[in-house]
Amino acid sequence: MKMNRRLLLASVSALLMAGPAFAQTVDVAALMVPNELGEMELGKPSAPVTIVEYASASCPHCASFHTEVLPTLVKDYIDTGKVRFSFREFPHNDQAMGAFMLARCAPKEKYFPLIDVLFKTQPDWVANPLEGLKKIALQAGFTEATFNACLNNEKVAKSIFAVRSKAEGFGVDGIPTFFINGEKLDGEKTIEAFKTKLDPLLPKT
Repeated sequence: MKMNRRLLLASVSALLMAGPAFAQTVDVAALMVPNELGEMELGKPSAPVTIVEYASASCPHCASFHTEVLPTLVKDYIDTGKVRFSFREFPHNDQAMGAFMLARCAPKEKYFPLIDVLFKTQPDWVANPLEGLKKIALQAGFTEATFNACLNNEKVAKSIFAVRSKAEGFGVDGIPTFFINGEKLDGEKTIEAFKTKLDPLLPKT
């Protein structure tokens, strides 16, 4: 993909060489400091529980969560005011970086719809990322010129890398990684696993 490849590869190499961190619980206030590009969230800010997800657009396990688990979380927890969900970019290859840049270049209200499309059609666009992402972009209202400009926007690229770099300080060393009120969720990411963690944190009715 034509998208500041030298910047991308150098940044990924530096991050991978940094080594993993091992924090299991992090300071919630530090975790929730907004990033430069702005937080992408679903749900009410006043919700008693906050889930933070770090994911990569080309990660199959991340796609499985977004297509199989997140819809139930939205219905039962997020739309009901129980949970605030914050999605953060953790690109692990060129394809994911290009996809996240596309989502960030779009109007804010189109961010989650684009993320949804990217995960649902992941096998299609990952196989041919430049043409696949361009097709998605044109359907989302981009022109070929604005699509190309987006993939060469160094400010957006550096800001996304800053999100990933900060995540590693919270112990994020794989994708997807979730924090529930600052506690890292390990193991299988099923809806049952989330419910086991979420329900005890919610006010009793």
